[in-house]
Amino acid sequence: MELPVRNQRGEVVDTAEVSDDLFGVEMNRSLVHQAMVMYGLNRRQGTHATKTRAQVSGGGRKPWPQKGTGRARQGSIRAPQWRHGGIAFGPHPRDHRLDMPKKMRRGALRCVLSDKVRADKLILVDGLTIDGPSTRGMSDILSSLGASRSTLIVTDGMATNVVLSARNLEKVWTTPVNLLNAEELLRRDRVVMTVDAARRAEELWAADHPRRTRRGHVSPVSVAIDEGAEGTGE
Repeated sequence: MELPVRNQRGEVVDTAEVSDDLFGVEMNRSLVHQAMVMYGLNRRQGTHATKTRAQVSGGGRKPWPQKGTGRARQGSIRAPQWRHGGIAFGPHPRDHRLDMPKKMRRGALRCVLSDKVRADKLILVDGLTIDGPSTRGMSDILSSLGASRSTLIVTDGMATNVVLSARNLEKVWTTPVNLLNAEELLRRDRVVMTVDAARRAEELWAADHPRRTRRGHVSPVSVAIDEGAEGTGE
């Protein structure tokens, strides 16, 4: 697959051949949904808490005798049915974290990244060169690229000037490519990615490594598949 490469002025200056294994994958909505649920749950701190009747201060004395008053029997004014009483089934601190196999996370990333390409919302640039922190300079670059709102800027590594220039722009986020995930892509409308970041992404996620046994040897099934593919000329 070939994608156009633009410069900082928005002009198409070249084309780049990118891997179909990363930028041309079919959408799997169920897989992407599972990934989004996982990322959402993993952001929860789980510090919500309520007090039970044992934790609310007071209520140690029986409010009135068990019999003879004509009123309903009560053992404590901190019982859940009382005002200012404890909470019977309230939330308590717990871990909401949900895990997902690495291959599934990478598959969701490929699906969302490929969907951005199909929707023409992935912009490849030959580089982002800024002499120093400049919010106006970054705003002009994004306007030239047609990505002035809800944009994720993906760089090969930690680009300090790019981060400092974009942090005051509304709905503009930056991330190094090795921290990219399906949620970051799906929450932004457009993605501006450098060519170096695209090459790095291909190295990281274009194809999974062959299965290995516990002793570190390649699985015989993977070897047989590879040898069969070589024999057929695929």
